[in-house]
Amino acid sequence: MADNEFDILVLGGGSAGYAAALRGVQLGFSVALIEKSKLGGTCLHWGCIPTKAYLHSAELATEAQNSEKYGVSIGEVSVDMAKVREYKDSIVAGKYKGLQGLMKSKKVTVVDGFGKLTGENTIDVDGTTYTGKHIILASGSYSKTMGIEIRDRVMTSTEALEIDWTPKSAIVLGGGVIGSEFASMWNSFGVDVTVIEGLDHLVPNEDPAIIKNLEKEFKKKGIKTNLGTFFEKVEQDDNGAKVTLADGKVFEADVVLVAVGRAPRTEDMGYEDLGIPMDRGFVTPNERLHTGVGNIYAIGDIVPGVQLAHRGYQQGRFVAEEIAGLNPIPVEDINVPKVTFTEPEISSVGYTQPKAEEKFGKENIETFEYNLLGNGKSSILGTGGIIKLVREKDGPIVGFHAIGKRISEQIGEGQLIVNWEAYPEDVAQFVHAHPTQNEALGEAAMGLAGIPLHG
Repeated sequence: MADNEFDILVLGGGSAGYAAALRGVQLGFSVALIEKSKLGGTCLHWGCIPTKAYLHSAELATEAQNSEKYGVSIGEVSVDMAKVREYKDSIVAGKYKGLQGLMKSKKVTVVDGFGKLTGENTIDVDGTTYTGKHIILASGSYSKTMGIEIRDRVMTSTEALEIDWTPKSAIVLGGGVIGSEFASMWNSFGVDVTVIEGLDHLVPNEDPAIIKNLEKEFKKKGIKTNLGTFFEKVEQDDNGAKVTLADGKVFEADVVLVAVGRAPRTEDMGYEDLGIPMDRGFVTPNERLHTGVGNIYAIGDIVPGVQLAHRGYQQGRFVAEEIAGLNPIPVEDINVPKVTFTEPEISSVGYTQPKAEEKFGKENIETFEYNLLGNGKSSILGTGGIIKLVREKDGPIVGFHAIGKRISEQIGEGQLIVNWEAYPEDVAQFVHAHPTQNEALGEAAMGLAGIPLHG
């Protein structure tokens, strides 16, 4: 096989792309991965990892500010954003170096440069043609701006992760996952935060009970919100930025974070020229992620659905196994676990109560909420919140939803319960260690099974 000929070409080195490459070589294929920027993509460099590093610093700031509640006197708490950024950069650099080493050790050929699809089996990389028996499109996403000029005082999450100073005030344009996480983080750092969301609620894709809890907690923390009205324009000068809403309201702050979602990175990459099915910039493959053109597949953020790194990992592995003829089982987006790292955290997988009622009929749905105030470990941590389970009447649990400090760590059992279609009567028999937050999940299952112990 010539130097530029491979069994699989992967276009994009983010979570989805590099997972496909690693699984591909594991299955015996020769694989080239083409990436124009940095291996690891948005998640590693400008998304999941850096934001969670910042959020960990924010958590420590909050704990320090409230330490006397736990009998620990720390004194005046200050946040040095330059050092927070330095800490974040060190985490990213370490993971980046590790990923580079992993790809090299697994013998994935990494090609640096901008790749463009030029045929059913070819990709041009800065004038050099690479050939693959199979091609996997994984070109990722970027922050939407809605036509707003990004500079100085107005930024997306990418720019916000690079500032080494703390604004006195901030407007967060968008109350979804990214916007809510930044609002929570900045609030912990002492920033006066206002979230503007055009829809009626924050994190609108979550269960209503979770939304209600988050909005209550944000209010308690002093995070202001303006919900139900879309913005009309964003302006800035040397001193700050201003957002005008459709109803004429005006908000001013030091900075504005534009967090209105992410768009697929597919423009000028040759997809449409080759007849790849598209819809509003997204590639629309079939349920097995095949585009219907040659042996070309699409995975990750360019495919409509939840834009999450672990969904990308799963799709990357899936396509590599599909190419190998292993007939893997597709995972529907509804069964992909989700975590929002606000304070308090949100974990969910499966159907919300409204979605379950829509699918199965309102009369065929049962729910149970366990309040974390009854959980010993949650009281020790100083958190309220709930675990909510949704079941099909006399059937399996179809939804797991939780909110509370550190509750992200419970998503593992939550997704196993939903994906294995467990009945609450079965989960109720499991032994959940005491005192842990995990036993709150067991209590919720017992409650849903009609045999509550502490409920």
